[in-house]
Amino acid sequence: MEDFRNKFIEEANDLINALENAVLRLEGAPQDEDLVNEVFRIMHSLKGGGAMFGFDKISDFTHNLENIYDEIRTGKKQTGIELLNATFESVDHLRNLLKTDSDPEVMSRHAELSKRIAKLVSADEMDADDFQDKILNGSHGTSSQIIPKATYYIYFKPNSDIFDNGTNPLFLLDDIRAMGDCKVFAHTQAIPSFGKFDFTVCYTYWEVLLETKESVLEINDVFMFAEDECTIEIKKIGDWQLVSNQDYLNLLEKSKPSERFDYQTLKTLAQNLAKPKTSEKQQEKKVSEKIQKFAQESEITSIRIATEKIDQYMNLVSELVTAQAALKMHTAKNKDTELIAISETLENITEQIRDNALSISLIPVENTVTRFRRLVRDLSTGIKKDIDFITEGTDTRIDKTLLQIITDPLMHIIRNSIDHGLETPAERVAAGKAEQGKIILRAYYSGSNVHIDVEDDGKGVDTEKVQKKAIERGLISNDVHLTKEDALKIIFMPGFSTADKVTDISGRGVGMDVLKRKIADVRGDIEIKSEKGQGTRITLKLPLTLSIIDGLLVTVGASLFVVPLTSVARIRELKYKNLTNKYQNILVLDGEQIPFYFLRDELQIGGEYPEEVNFVIVKYENKRVGIVFDTVIGEYQAVLKPLGKLYRKHDIITGASILGDGNVALVLDTNKIIKKFSSKEEI
Repeated sequence: MEDFRNKFIEEANDLINALENAVLRLEGAPQDEDLVNEVFRIMHSLKGGGAMFGFDKISDFTHNLENIYDEIRTGKKQTGIELLNATFESVDHLRNLLKTDSDPEVMSRHAELSKRIAKLVSADEMDADDFQDKILNGSHGTSSQIIPKATYYIYFKPNSDIFDNGTNPLFLLDDIRAMGDCKVFAHTQAIPSFGKFDFTVCYTYWEVLLETKESVLEINDVFMFAEDECTIEIKKIGDWQLVSNQDYLNLLEKSKPSERFDYQTLKTLAQNLAKPKTSEKQQEKKVSEKIQKFAQESEITSIRIATEKIDQYMNLVSELVTAQAALKMHTAKNKDTELIAISETLENITEQIRDNALSISLIPVENTVTRFRRLVRDLSTGIKKDIDFITEGTDTRIDKTLLQIITDPLMHIIRNSIDHGLETPAERVAAGKAEQGKIILRAYYSGSNVHIDVEDDGKGVDTEKVQKKAIERGLISNDVHLTKEDALKIIFMPGFSTADKVTDISGRGVGMDVLKRKIADVRGDIEIKSEKGQGTRITLKLPLTLSIIDGLLVTVGASLFVVPLTSVARIRELKYKNLTNKYQNILVLDGEQIPFYFLRDELQIGGEYPEEVNFVIVKYENKRVGIVFDTVIGEYQAVLKPLGKLYRKHDIITGASILGDGNVALVLDTNKIIKKFSSKEEI
């Protein structure tokens, strides 16, 4: 049973996330019937699952909220800001209820929200406390609808041991009542005397007349998880509104048998009193269409996989890549033609498995966007700023671990845009802008990297103010002249902030430097561009994956290094003596001036240069820079391993890879190499 509960918790979290996303969209389109129905269906699923697996408070709470959206979809109520706010708060509360239903603070919140929702349901009908009491005790009124509906006969007889699996038949009847007007006939004659009564046994069964616009399939879905624990019969009496026909109900009361109604009798009585609204042929066509649609939707197109299994799969693939590299080196030494063929075949298969593993571990940025939408909504409401949050390219996929790592940095950037970047409506109007500000989150591929932009159309960064604050805080000296780009980089210095006061949102001078370090830890980079009065754009430049990269295996002396292949533009083999006399280390190749560095000198690796060296041209921002290595061995699939404490301060080295022969190659970050070695030069 515990396994089933854990499975429900996992699925409930997905449902709650989907609910939050649906309500966010509903806020922008409150009249959208499809969105209202989506919200209703999600709540319905949460209620049913909660009741089945013992999360009674979730089931009860969701049932109350579901009633409101049921009235909205039937046209009795309208979507309003008060309801939406209550629903958002309910989403947060449902997450807490999944974790615990005994914490005093959670239960205090539970009572507060329940009463608030009861008031929304009751509206002008009755006192909220009375209404809440009726809701919690199952006294739900029926509702008539203008839309023509059919009437169905339902025979529901639970097995005597139905309680053993946590199923509550009354909740199933509640679900039936939510589908339309109904008349319930309870059969209690099997209940024994008090002395013989067993509270673990279900003695009661029910017959129901349901007047609804739903189909047999949709009614049957109510009993989907209990079909092995009861006897269910669902038959259509006709396209007539019989529950609201008092004459029909009077006839049934007079002819009510002790065991159960005869279906044919029910139908004959109906034919004498009611007129069909639609033909049987038309209804059969609708049912046929729904069956066809249900069959299409029932096709399994994806499965849920635990993240730890994906991690294990990636680790095994990494080991396979390393083993294949060892086989390739062994084959090259032994010159066995048969072994070479086997090695080449295995290499092709390994590459396909690697690519497949990487694609599985990549997830769309959309998975975390809902959190950002909620953040913008809640914060903008609190500080009274009108903000339009726009997302673009959120189907861009990125390594799941990487996405988890950058979620907090992205939230920090968005908070800064809300608090510091965007002006108040009055300030925007005074500046000739629209009252509503914009924050755009944009994800896209750039080569084999992923870029994520957070852009606002606010007041931008005042670089003069930045420089002044930096001088006041002793971060830079008073006589330093900074370019606009250099002034913007100060924002990422530890302890820097331009905020005049600390707020709940930002302004403590903690965050942007941490953000930069977090991005650097995953071999990423961060870039900021801003125009005063126009806005700011912060770009995160990230690797597509963290575990396996295509690299270029190179040497400097006896040391082995891997350069990410995505950074490499060209490779030239040159005479060492032709590079030693170049003014300021600038080489002209094909009419282009390319600055370069001798890695052996920069890393202080002893020994002599070979007569011929390899000049590797790498991409750096919008320029190209050369790095001189002793030799280039060739392309290599590098399985990245974390570095130990000794390399923690060496940020130009981002990881290590074990080669097929057991040697270790260090993975270089060429961007950081160039930044480090050119800190006193202008490239």
